[in-house]
Amino acid sequence: MKDQLLNVLGAKSYFPADATELARQLRLKPAQQPELQHVLNDLEQAGRVARIKGHRYILPGEADLISGRIRMNRQGKGFLDPDDEGLKEIEIPESATGTALHEDRVLVRRDVRAKGLRTEGALPNTGSVVRVLERRRTQIVGTLQQSRHFLFVIPDDPRIPHDIYVPEPRDVGRRVEPGDKVVVELRDWLSRHTNPEGEIIEVLGPPDAEGVDMLSVLRQYSLPLRFPAEALEEARRIGNVVTERDLEGRVDCRGHRVITIDPDDAKDFDDAICLERAERGQWRLWVHIADVSHYVRPGTALDIEARKRGNSTYLVDRVIPMLPEALSNELCSLKPHVDRLTKCVEFRLSDAGKVLDAKFYPAVIHSQRRFSYQEAFAILQRPPEGPIEEMLHQAHAVAQTIRKERFKAGSLALDFPEMKIRLDEKGRVARIEKVVNDVSHQLIEECMLLANEAVATKLMALKRPAVYRIHEPPDERRLREYREDVLSHNVPCGNLSHRIEVQRLLLRLGDLPIGPALKIGFLKSLMRARYAVEPLGHYGLAKAKYTHFTSPIRRYADLVVHRSLFEKLPGNARSLKEVADHLSITERNSADAERDSKDVKMFAFLRGQIESGKPESYPALVTDVRNFGFFVDVPGLAMSGLVPLSTLEDDFYVFDATRSQLVGRRTRRVIGLGDRPTVQIAKVDPFKKQVDFRLVTVRGKAAGTPAPGRRGEGRSSSTGGPRGQRFAPGRPSPRRV
Repeated sequence: MKDQLLNVLGAKSYFPADATELARQLRLKPAQQPELQHVLNDLEQAGRVARIKGHRYILPGEADLISGRIRMNRQGKGFLDPDDEGLKEIEIPESATGTALHEDRVLVRRDVRAKGLRTEGALPNTGSVVRVLERRRTQIVGTLQQSRHFLFVIPDDPRIPHDIYVPEPRDVGRRVEPGDKVVVELRDWLSRHTNPEGEIIEVLGPPDAEGVDMLSVLRQYSLPLRFPAEALEEARRIGNVVTERDLEGRVDCRGHRVITIDPDDAKDFDDAICLERAERGQWRLWVHIADVSHYVRPGTALDIEARKRGNSTYLVDRVIPMLPEALSNELCSLKPHVDRLTKCVEFRLSDAGKVLDAKFYPAVIHSQRRFSYQEAFAILQRPPEGPIEEMLHQAHAVAQTIRKERFKAGSLALDFPEMKIRLDEKGRVARIEKVVNDVSHQLIEECMLLANEAVATKLMALKRPAVYRIHEPPDERRLREYREDVLSHNVPCGNLSHRIEVQRLLLRLGDLPIGPALKIGFLKSLMRARYAVEPLGHYGLAKAKYTHFTSPIRRYADLVVHRSLFEKLPGNARSLKEVADHLSITERNSADAERDSKDVKMFAFLRGQIESGKPESYPALVTDVRNFGFFVDVPGLAMSGLVPLSTLEDDFYVFDATRSQLVGRRTRRVIGLGDRPTVQIAKVDPFKKQVDFRLVTVRGKAAGTPAPGRRGEGRSSSTGGPRGQRFAPGRPSPRRV
């Protein structure tokens, strides 16, 4: 019936009809009317048909209606990712988002302009939401407040601009007080001109009570704390050792010098490597990846739960794993001195780093040593001792050769240092450590990128349906806007639609004091990496063929790729597209949760500084200048925030929009992009999830700002990273590719 219905709606002579008229056109019996309505509802929710005035149905394109998933920013603007991947992103003004919330599936009417008025691509694609097809999230976490006449909840998510009206809570198991964190079940919301209504279904407690901060994050992002009993029982039945039966059909690599290199606190070891000299001028490299697919079979309770979770989530104080720990930290983890099953990519490489041959097969290994990144880095700084350390040095040399060739081929250098928050036994911030992408990280990174590319190449040659990791080229309009911003700072910049010019600019920015701030701006202009069934390539890595293969313990996408490559399962492109879309959503959900988990700990840490009356001082980087203040990135806190003009007491500052800078009227002191002031925390707003800083003053002068008339003096070129990278070429978060 579905195909017949779509054929009728697609006919040239079709006139919009309701369900009853469509039943007549399809010559259906009265008993088939409910089935027709069910099919229409499914197609509408999928965005394949649209319901217009009078409950009549058409194909969406006939009325410039486009279905997709909407992303909201904190200013209320929406951005539609169309279901049709051939269409570009559509911007939705705040006034046109209707009742849509972040990550909802919606139907948008695209604005159509008369042709010839503007140069093609000069203006963004815009539209307005006409219907919410599917709510991504119906439960919202927030803070209960009470006015004179009613109760309302302020959502924790700043992308939800409306307070939610709620009645007096019932049957929630505990007394609720204004100021408590609560979970609200959202009811129907029919108009953006009225506040949404909901019902309190859970009381989490006072926001400063122990554990409530992280529980709020878990509830906000629907992160499960437990596995279903059926999944745990399946994991128990699998056992905890590799058996002789498991070894059937595998290549025995247990005699190889296999090693792992991971963070010092990691427990789920996805990958291992081994390197040997093959013959003169050639190397043999084995990249071993945990064989999760051997244990997690399609359709099982373990598989269903892993797909639902999509990936592991690394919060600041815990991991929400994709698989039960009996698998993720034990049987699948490539621990040293025990047999483990892997899927292996065996490379033959030239001394120049070129892949001469690649083979793919299931294997068994017996890892000889587990290194942390710190240990591996220390060994690479001194002469090797023993054959394993000798192999580590050789692998480093090979990796650096491959890395050099990758950048020569057009890969972009967009790495920033990461900041890792360490907590004490009470869950409070103890210290913040910088994690630099040093040569020990690069050694593993290059091996994993090599394997991901080789697997994608093989899948495309086999023409098997699969899930690919894609990173689309940036929108030309955004690149032009960014280029104008760069030129306004007197930094030479060519046509950024040419990759060589992007590389030249990034290289140039690395040597300029203003460079880190402009580099962050470039990251913001990029598209976000995602999953798709079409191998569209990876812009940032400059790879035409790329997928995710190397982290099946923590990413379901990699598990799907393992099955596509090794098990020859009949693929269904439509079902795989649903999987790819779902995994892109769960990845973004995890990234937001990881960020918020850090923020709530940092907010508490910074509030403590304010209450103590002795806030610490931090070096900062000016990343944006506005007429109300300037934004700074504070690497030592791994946070960004605003320095409001109202806090600058040493002078009256005037905004120069042409040069994007603030100029003191009396002192002529200049504050602009790339400056490195010293700041202290001034205000924490947990509702808006924002922090304000103030300049540290010494004898009435703002410390760290340039002297009058001397822009850039005293600046350095190092910086912390942006709060959210559009893509990262390494492992998933904390090693996300």
